[in-house]
Amino acid sequence: MPLPADEKVVETSKAIVETLHGIFGPHPGFRPAHAKGILLDGTFTPTAEAAALSKAAHFNAPSTPVIARLSSSTGIPQLPDTDANGNPRGFAVRFRLAETPRRVHTDIVAHSADGFPGRTGEDALAFFSAIRDGSVGDYVASHPAALAFVQLPKPFPASFSTERFFGVNAFKLIAEDGTVTFVRYRIVPTNGLAELGDAEAATKPANYLYDEIPALLAAGPITYTLTAQVADVAAGDVTDDATVRWPDTRRVVELGTISLTGEAAENAAQQKTIIFDPIPRVDGVEPSDDPLLEARAGVYLISGRERRAA
Repeated sequence: MPLPADEKVVETSKAIVETLHGIFGPHPGFRPAHAKGILLDGTFTPTAEAAALSKAAHFNAPSTPVIARLSSSTGIPQLPDTDANGNPRGFAVRFRLAETPRRVHTDIVAHSADGFPGRTGEDALAFFSAIRDGSVGDYVASHPAALAFVQLPKPFPASFSTERFFGVNAFKLIAEDGTVTFVRYRIVPTNGLAELGDAEAATKPANYLYDEIPALLAAGPITYTLTAQVADVAAGDVTDDATVRWPDTRRVVELGTISLTGEAAENAAQQKTIIFDPIPRVDGVEPSDDPLLEARAGVYLISGRERRAA
């Protein structure tokens, strides 16, 4: 995974990482955002509709091994699950397409709020800088996209198994015949959505989300449906701005089932080394022209190199 070629993007990505460290404090070996998390192993089983929309290997194989990371917001590794700053929660999944003769994979990165505070890396940097400097109130007052993100509901999940996640960036699915479909991913809990009010969440143990995971796995796989909201480009749906949502009336297709079956081995060590990539690097799935993608990829890679060095 190389750094973006654009020097300005790299500069912005580095500044975002440094700003997040300024907000949450340096925690060597941990991510500057979504520091608290757990890795789970599992499989992905695609639908026939996924194969019709994309020639990508994981949408056409009978099943594909995956590793997923469930996480909490902030760069604080020991943040209590009952702290509202842990919302939105995160879900990143890697589809392991091949291990030999070289490792080949593609990733999806999502979080539990259907939006983002800025269209570009520079916008994201300005938003995080305002948080660091204590001027976020003034910033959101003059930046409607950031205000909309701040005002999005971010409820506590009752469980990771009943939380849903949104991929905020648009991607192109490429079919075997070359047909292009613009989509945004959604990850929906098979057991249905369940949330907690603030008062109820306050009564929970500090690590209620993570402490529950062994019992969930003992009872059977934690499963999610990978879906995709389909853009109507002809009707004006934009595919290069993560702050603009598509109408709820747009078609949603099921792409397959993510089944998480166990905690990944050497979890803490793997979390320091694995670097999820917001940009798909597999035949059959391509990035849109969303300028946020390169900046996010830069942030993930830079922070990943920091963890490995620590």
